[in-house]
Amino acid sequence: MALEFQVTFDAARPRELGEFWGEVLGYVEQPAPEGFASWDAFLDAQGVPDDERDAAYSVVDPTGTGPRLLFQRVPEGKTAKNRVHLDVTCGGGRDVPLDERRRRVDARAAELVDRHGARRIGDGTEPGGYWVVLQDPEGNEFCLQ
Repeated sequence: MALEFQVTFDAARPRELGEFWGEVLGYVEQPAPEGFASWDAFLDAQGVPDDERDAAYSVVDPTGTGPRLLFQRVPEGKTAKNRVHLDVTCGGGRDVPLDERRRRVDARAAELVDRHGARRIGDGTEPGGYWVVLQDPEGNEFCLQ
């Protein structure tokens, strides 16, 4: 039996980082709890002060398949290479010719760099495979393949 899980990111700016990852994965902001028209209405009801409202932010897979991503504000910045990273498939599977996968991966990497604040730090190949290593706006590494 598979268990549900979420992936949690430490962040300086949870909303901004969550919006970036929503763009990368096609995720959406987690809807406000039932009975509330918005997150602000929910947070008002909970008595959360305005200056504490960016303490966390979540995005979810609109199909309900993938894990929830939670971004939580922490005071310290990232200081070392990730020990875990996400591999995001955007080039198609092995049924797609390698040249076409490479074109798709490079195009998506360029879009994330040009429009969304990612930074390209390298690429890699193996027989039948290609990936690009990027950093999100707060320096977390991930791969597009």
